[in-house]
Amino acid sequence: MIETPYLLFLGDAPDQLAAKVAQGIKDWRPENAVGQFRMDGCKADLGLKDMDLVEAREAGAKTLVIGVANRGGMISQDWKKVLVMALEEGFDLASGLHNLLRDEPDLVAVAEACGRKLHDVRIPSVKYPIANGVKRKGKRCLAVGTDCSVGKMYTALAMDAEMRERGMKSTFRATGQTGILITGDGVPLDAVIADFMAGSIEWLTPDNDEDHWDLIEGQGSLFHISYSGVTLALVHGGQPDALVLCHEPTRAHMRGLPGYQLPSLEAVRDTALALARVGNPDCQVIGVSVNTQHMSEEEARAYLAKVEVDMGLPATDPFRFGAGKLVDALAAV
Repeated sequence: MIETPYLLFLGDAPDQLAAKVAQGIKDWRPENAVGQFRMDGCKADLGLKDMDLVEAREAGAKTLVIGVANRGGMISQDWKKVLVMALEEGFDLASGLHNLLRDEPDLVAVAEACGRKLHDVRIPSVKYPIANGVKRKGKRCLAVGTDCSVGKMYTALAMDAEMRERGMKSTFRATGQTGILITGDGVPLDAVIADFMAGSIEWLTPDNDEDHWDLIEGQGSLFHISYSGVTLALVHGGQPDALVLCHEPTRAHMRGLPGYQLPSLEAVRDTALALARVGNPDCQVIGVSVNTQHMSEEEARAYLAKVEVDMGLPATDPFRFGAGKLVDALAAV
């Protein structure tokens, strides 16, 4: 088990989006977020108290969590100095990067010498099966996006929270490092061998009560050249009964791909639904989740109203305005 609470390490994050792991923990498990540690040049800010290692230990923090998800998931040499000092100060380290803590000899040596633990949450701990496509009992909802990091996890978490508030049966199913750090369980999908990715999602969303919903955390985008494979594994392995489209309308291009424009919501709807119906012919799109964080409230409400007219679907920013519309639509499936 990863000991809580956390000191969230933002390193030298180039923008707010790069710190999405830490942001997710702060937003959904604020009781576990003691403070933030930022290096010189860091352009992300969670609004938490900036702390050095000594201050954080005195405040009760037990684990330094690398809250940065950079392209390629690498631990930089500049970070190493802080990570070593954190171990020496008595912190455990936790990371969801592809670059594993346990593969860094210097970190391993210091951890052993100091009696500290290294937690790599992006390592599959289960021997997953190959997907068989057999229909499972219960219901499943998957968030699919126009791009990476548009709010798919937040959408599923917000819907799960609303459903629990209403007394409905639901479970948030984490498929990435942030979701796993928030809930303590899940499948690190992008670290699963390709042949077993869809099977891992079948394993994650097993038979359940007929009125129980699994809210599956989305990953990547079917239209993202780099990460479309993980999205398709979720679509086929999840066999969703319902899809929620997720979008961030202020972007100039796909995340990390300046030469690629975002697809339209209509294109995502048509493509995702066609692929989902391979595994579940009854799948339907039930709503649109829009990340309006870079819009004023007036702009956001106007944009949501336009989406509802254009798409003929309920639309909301579930983190900003609540997930009620999406849960209402889901309850009608």
